[in-house]
Amino acid sequence: MTSPLTPSPTGRTPPGMQVPEREFTITARTQGQMVRRRFLRHRGAMLGFAALMFVVLISYTSIGFGPVPGWWGLDYTSTGVLVDEGNPSLDVIPYLDGDGLSVGKHPFGQDQIGRDYFALTMRGTQISLMVAFVIGILSTVLGTLAGAIAGYFGGKSEAVIMRFTDLLLTIPVLIVAAVVGNAYGESGPFFLAVVLSLLIWTSLARLVRGEFLSLREKEFVEAARAMGASSTRIIFRHMLPNAIGTIIVSATLTIAAAILIEAALSFLGYGVRPPDTSLGLLISTYQTAFSTRPWLFWWPGFFIITIALSVNFIGDGLRDAFDPRQTRVRA
Repeated sequence: MTSPLTPSPTGRTPPGMQVPEREFTITARTQGQMVRRRFLRHRGAMLGFAALMFVVLISYTSIGFGPVPGWWGLDYTSTGVLVDEGNPSLDVIPYLDGDGLSVGKHPFGQDQIGRDYFALTMRGTQISLMVAFVIGILSTVLGTLAGAIAGYFGGKSEAVIMRFTDLLLTIPVLIVAAVVGNAYGESGPFFLAVVLSLLIWTSLARLVRGEFLSLREKEFVEAARAMGASSTRIIFRHMLPNAIGTIIVSATLTIAAAILIEAALSFLGYGVRPPDTSLGLLISTYQTAFSTRPWLFWWPGFFIITIALSVNFIGDGLRDAFDPRQTRVRA
């Protein structure tokens, strides 16, 4: 005899038996959540992000920025007495010897006139980061607008914008930037960053144009157009979010390239000018001391490599995170 609580041997449920319902909860993830999870699981991107944040924090908090003071007690413009012939002490805890000279407070050493090289390197890092991020932001905005207009409207607008883009692509960036830097170098590093932004937005414009040429034929764009949405709304509310992955990845790679371009221009004497400084200018200034005092060359080069590699790792992580083929996300 079959119990009313026991299923039938045939696999059928007896008439008087109630089977408890099982509840299944399915959590749907949005595209943004999946991109964020994939990015946070990318070890190279996380390592690069941590290194970049460390460089940004130590450079802007150590010597301060603008009216905000820093925790480092020495200024990058103050000269002093050479301690141990300016050799790096690598001891951040200062103490006094018998002659009363502070020993151990110049971890990066000193230059030939007694300036603390840690403070100089931090100031150079600040300027190089500022130039790189201004170039990345401005060139991204310009390239996105130009590519979106050309890809969405087509016709004469596309022809004019893309022919102008092709013209700029034929002009060597370093040569034009060197000419402008030589003529207007006294205007400061921000002006240099703006000039470089006006020259290197072209690659992103071509990428965004290709994305918009594909997106404007999609059904959701046709539906928005049929409902009477304006071109501005279609571009910024419907098409641009679908191309944001390409834009963000290109922006990170532009920042990494801008660090190297600024360093090259300053090394050649056409970038940042004294009394201000940058990482490239520090390498150029102390290149003759490489055989006798190599730490004056090592530290700026180390920070240039660290920033460029960190931004490239972040760009790789963002590229993998926005890749639509990356569909496997662990629960």
